[in-house]
Amino acid sequence: MDEDFRSLADRVRDESRGSDACERLIATEDREALADVLVAPEQPLWAREIAAFRLGCAGDRRAFETLVLLLNHRDPERCVSASYALARLGDPRTPRAAAALATNALRTAYALHPVRLLTELRAAESVPALISTLGRLLAPDEPYWRVALACVEGLGRLGDDRARPVLEAAGSHPRLAAAAAAALSRLA
Repeated sequence: MDEDFRSLADRVRDESRGSDACERLIATEDREALADVLVAPEQPLWAREIAAFRLGCAGDRRAFETLVLLLNHRDPERCVSASYALARLGDPRTPRAAAALATNALRTAYALHPVRLLTELRAAESVPALISTLGRLLAPDEPYWRVALACVEGLGRLGDDRARPVLEAAGSHPRLAAAAAAALSRLA
């Protein structure tokens, strides 16, 4: 069991109050049993999360929809595990889904992990989505500066010169200035 799965397992064990069903899902190697959890009615969220995480990390695309829903969850720990599994899933729909979540102005409070996933994926959608999201977050009194910071850092890692104007604009924001300067120094 790798560290990321161990962390998820410890969290869901607590959430499930140590149920036998939880232990079976953690231990099973049967992908069909895991996939059944994703479509069975009345499954607890922790069960769907375990199944989707395990299938996603194994490259089984049946986990995609559940992982995208978890990537947009209000619980940051669920977002982290979904992002980790989506990065390993290899589904070509992942960049579009992450870009849609990152750029949705109504869900900005939950955009941190989609932004980080876009950076990790380095997909064609990554730079345009991060530029769009960051540009929107540079408005005065915008409360989601952590998401803006993740955009700045991501654009620096991606090193695409298309980001220069928005990174220069980010340089005038006190919480973003140092990261924007660092990102600008990394552009091609």
